[in-house]
Amino acid sequence: MSQDAAIAEQTPVEHLSAVDSASHSVLSTPSNKAERDEIKAYGEGEEHEPVVEIPKRPASAYVTVSIMCIMIAFGGFVFGWDTGTISGFINQTDFIRRFGMKHKDGTNYLSKVRTGLIVSIFNIGCAIGGIILSKLGDMYGRKVGLIVVVVIYIIGIIIQIASINKWYQYFIGRIISGLGVGGIAVLSPMLISEVSPKHLRGTLVSCYQLMITAGIFLGYCTNFGTKNYSNSVQWRVPLGLCFAWALFMIGGMTFVPESPRYLAEVGKIEEAKRSIAVSNKVAVDDPSVLAEIEAVLAGVEAEKLAGNASWGELFSSKTKVLQRLIMGAMIQSLQQLTGDNYFFYYGTTIFKAVGLSDSFETSIVLGIVNFASTFVGIYVVERYGRRTCLLWGAASMTACMVVYASVGVTRLWPNGQDQPSSKGAGNCMIVFACFYIFCFATTWAPIAYVVVSETFPLRVKSKAMSIATAANWLWGFLIGFFTPFITGAINFYYGYVFMGCLVFMFFYVLLVVPETKGLTLEEVNTMWEEGVLPWKSASWVPPSRRGANYDAEEMAHDDKPLYKRMFSTK
Repeated sequence: MSQDAAIAEQTPVEHLSAVDSASHSVLSTPSNKAERDEIKAYGEGEEHEPVVEIPKRPASAYVTVSIMCIMIAFGGFVFGWDTGTISGFINQTDFIRRFGMKHKDGTNYLSKVRTGLIVSIFNIGCAIGGIILSKLGDMYGRKVGLIVVVVIYIIGIIIQIASINKWYQYFIGRIISGLGVGGIAVLSPMLISEVSPKHLRGTLVSCYQLMITAGIFLGYCTNFGTKNYSNSVQWRVPLGLCFAWALFMIGGMTFVPESPRYLAEVGKIEEAKRSIAVSNKVAVDDPSVLAEIEAVLAGVEAEKLAGNASWGELFSSKTKVLQRLIMGAMIQSLQQLTGDNYFFYYGTTIFKAVGLSDSFETSIVLGIVNFASTFVGIYVVERYGRRTCLLWGAASMTACMVVYASVGVTRLWPNGQDQPSSKGAGNCMIVFACFYIFCFATTWAPIAYVVVSETFPLRVKSKAMSIATAANWLWGFLIGFFTPFITGAINFYYGYVFMGCLVFMFFYVLLVVPETKGLTLEEVNTMWEEGVLPWKSASWVPPSRRGANYDAEEMAHDDKPLYKRMFSTK
C-alpha cells in the first residue's frame, strides 16, 4: 500500500473536502469508498475530529516562499515606476519641447488636454489589458501568462523611447505598455494568493503594493537625477530602465512555483502537491498536504460539474458571484477615489502650487513615506484583519484630507493667488499630505488587492478580478485626465470631493465587506455562499472546525436595529 493511500485510510474525507463526500476526488477509489461510508456512519451524532491542517512554522521557514512571492509581486514595481516617472516627465523641459505646443511668444507648454491624455491613457490600456490578457492565466498558467504580458509591456516601452517629436506615438506606446501592466495587475496578486500559506496570504499579497511604492519612490529619485540634463536623457533614461525591471521579472518567474489551484484544474495533481509542499515548507507526502489538495480538488471538481465558466456567470446571484463582483469593483474603485493618484500623478505639479523651490524633492519625500509606510501595512493586514484596517484607513484619511483641503482653501494664499503663498500653510499641507500617504499605504493601498485576490471562486477568478481591477484603472484614467481641469477651476476645493468619497468608503466597508483573515480560499468561498453578514464575518467558523453548538443560520440573520448591527461582531 502506498503512503498516500495509508494517509487516506487514516484521515476522514469529510474533514478534507469542502463539498459533499460523494464528489469525485483522488480518495474516491473503490477501496476507500466503503471505509469512508463506515467512517461517516460511525461519526454520526458525534463531534468531528479536527481537520488536518498545514502547521505554522517559524518565520525563518517561510523565507523561500516570501522571496518567490516578492518576485511575483515585482510586477507592481513596473506599475509604480510608471506612476513615479510620468509625474516628472510632464514638467521636464525636453519632454515639453518634444511633445508639447508653443505659445505665440515661442515658449513651449503642455496643454491640459494633452497632459491629461499622456498621463491617464495608460490606465485605459491597463483596463483593457486586464480584461483581455488575464485569460492567459487560465489558458497557459499564471506564470506563462505573466511572462507574456511583461513582453507586451516591453513593446510599449520601445515605442515610447523611439518617439522623437510626435506626441501621439508616445501616446500609443503608453497604451500598449498599459495593456501589459493591466495583465500584471490581475495575474500577480492572483498567483501570490494561490501559492502563499493562508496565514501569510494577506502579507504576501500586500507585497504587490510594496513593490508599487518602491517603484514610485525610485521613479521620483530617477527624475530628480535626470532633471538637470537639457536633452532627452531627462526622460529616456528612466524609460530605458524599464527594460531592466521587465527582464528581472521574467527571470524571476523561472524560480517560482505554478499555482496549485491551476495545476489541479488541469489535472497535474502531483505537481500541485509539490507546489503546496514548497510554499508551506513541508514534505510532499505530509498528511496536511494531502488534506489541502483534497480541499482544492473538491472545489475544482464541483466547478467542473457546473460546466465552463462564462462571462454571464459573473452575474449569478445564486452563488453570490454577482455580489462579490460588485464588492470587488467597488473596493477597487474606492481605492482610486481616496485621492491617492491626485498626489502621485501630479505630485510635482501640486507642490509647485504651495511655493516649494524644488517640487521634485518634495515628491521624493512623499515617495519615501509611501514606501516605508507599506511595511506597516504588510504587518497590520494579518494582525488586525482586512475589514478593520479598511475602516481605520477610511476614517484617518478623511481627517487628513479635511485639514489638507481646508488649509489649501483658506490659508495658502492669504493675499490672493497672484501673490506669494504662505510658507507655514504650505508646510502644513505637506505634513498632512504625508500623514494621508501613511494612512493610505498602510490600509487601502495593499488591502484592496488582498480583498479582491481572495474573494472570487476559482472558475471565475480571472474574469472577475479583471473586471474589478478594470474599475480601478477606469477611475485612475478619469482622475488622471480631469485633475488638471478640476484643480485649475477649484484648486484645493478638490480635496473635499475625495473627503466625501472617504466618508462613503467607511460606511460601505462597514455594511458590505466581510472579514477573511485566516481562511483558505475555499473557506472564503463557503462563507460567501452561506450568506454570512459582513459585521458577523469575524466570528464565522468554517464547516470543518465547527462544534456541535455552532449555529450557522444565526450568522446570516440579524434582528438588531441598524445602528447596533453596524458596530456588532456577533
